[in-house]
Amino acid sequence: MRKKVNQHQLEGWINHVQSFTHLGKVPDYIPALAKQNPENIAISIVHLNGECIKAGNLEHTFTLQSISKVISLALALMDQGEDYVFSKVGMEPTGDPFHSIAKLETSNPSKPLNPMINAGALAVTNMVEGSTPDQKVGRLLSFVHELAGDNSITYDEEVASSEFKTSFLNRSLSFFMKQTGVVEGSVEELLDTYTKQCAIDVNIQQLARIGAVFANEGKDLETGRQIIPQHYARICKTFMVTCGMYDASGSFAIRVGIPAKSGVSGAIMGAHKDLGGIAVFGPALDEKGNSVVGMHLLEMLANREDLFIF
Repeated sequence: MRKKVNQHQLEGWINHVQSFTHLGKVPDYIPALAKQNPENIAISIVHLNGECIKAGNLEHTFTLQSISKVISLALALMDQGEDYVFSKVGMEPTGDPFHSIAKLETSNPSKPLNPMINAGALAVTNMVEGSTPDQKVGRLLSFVHELAGDNSITYDEEVASSEFKTSFLNRSLSFFMKQTGVVEGSVEELLDTYTKQCAIDVNIQQLARIGAVFANEGKDLETGRQIIPQHYARICKTFMVTCGMYDASGSFAIRVGIPAKSGVSGAIMGAHKDLGGIAVFGPALDEKGNSVVGMHLLEMLANREDLFIF
């Protein structure tokens, strides 16, 4: 049964979580993100009928960061097919941090456990078709334009440059996977593509609209056109449930129970089959790397509207 939330509810929830903006910490390991103001918080829901409601700082834009892993996975599946993608990347959740290299060293075969950790996301981005980073980024942006219904979206050059210059661990992961045959081609070109992918810049409504397409089994909300094959949209949402909230995914599934993916910019994208796309934003992060305000908003939404999928 389809569900709806109204504007008044969103405004009340935003007012309630204002007191949490001082908790957590804005990430400083990516210099460009350290400038974010923790007071900038927002929420938007795009219902399955296309209706959008939103509250908070609606003009503020932020980068997708790890939320882009869901989008690149969908595109890589469409480009290469399920068998090839999962010959390079596993399907299992992990309790290790998202940037861990440990499992690459101890797993046999040596491939990333899933596409939502950094190693897996790098391997997936490596599979996106295109002979140059510009071509791959162009295809990713075109795909985002389709999902969001907005051709104005681009990437933040300052954030991309900042991440590229400081991506020492991601370079290590990529070189390790190149040694084992998971990654092919130039590591520097892969990092160029990946950092620009993570730096794709959106507002709260655009992110909710992307989530709504995944919620709608990959179909465009207005035209009904199948942007993502249904099976691939379901694969992406399953990974959002099992791996989408870093190593807090298990507790999030119990407390909130909505397919969701977070990013270290402070954004979280949710996709609920009976409600639509959900986007929340709050730059201050908890110790797991998830938005403190965003987690509170999603828990309130899930509990008060009974959105648990289980």
